[in-house]
Amino acid sequence: MRARKSDADEKQRALAFAERVGLLIESQGLPRMAGRVIGWLLICDPQHQSLVELAEVLQASKASISTSTRSLEQLKIIERVTFPGDRRDYVRIIPNAWSKLLSRFEEESRIMRDLAEEGLAVLAGATPGRRERLTEMRDVYGFLLEMVPLLDEKWRQRQSKKK
Repeated sequence: MRARKSDADEKQRALAFAERVGLLIESQGLPRMAGRVIGWLLICDPQHQSLVELAEVLQASKASISTSTRSLEQLKIIERVTFPGDRRDYVRIIPNAWSKLLSRFEEESRIMRDLAEEGLAVLAGATPGRRERLTEMRDVYGFLLEMVPLLDEKWRQRQSKKK
């Protein structure tokens, strides 16, 4: 009886964690269900889950899970995996997904900086006040482009020490 209570408590804590991740991800512009999927995939055992399993544990429709997992696949946070003899698709967090975000952030920063440069070219004859917003955007993203490689190198150093 005691083990069941503990299992039930752990599952409730796990679901609460998934919900908190969902709320955070929602605040960043993605659907809450996508965040709940990420939250669950971060802590579930095994690390891969079928869409049916996700729908069941997260008490969501299969359509909602399908839409969320498709979005997360496009963002390269999760991937589909299959196993010989099993016709179901499973999803899991991509190995090193979080460290790979640095590379994606660097590319997105480059795009934003380049857009700011393009906007400044459009406003070449405009007053400094009108160009101010684009100048700040260019400068911030230029700064980030300088910093991301340093962060990536620090991260790699830290990871190599763990091995």
